[in-house]
Amino acid sequence: MNIDRFVFAFAGFMILASLSLGVWVHPAWFLFTAFVGLNMFQAAFTGFCPLAMILRRVGLRPGQAFYR
Repeated sequence: MNIDRFVFAFAGFMILASLSLGVWVHPAWFLFTAFVGLNMFQAAFTGFCPLAMILRRVGLRPGQAFYR
């Protein structure tokens, strides 16, 4: 698995988890959904992704989206 696939899978999981928590636990969890979405949005334009930086240091090989 490369960094790109892990980042997309992790972001998707966090969005689904926070949406579920927002529906069944407390609506404030929707703020976390917004945070994940905004982070994905800015990463698309800047190429900066904190999770990708961490995963690169751990040893995952980079893909095409997060090569910096």
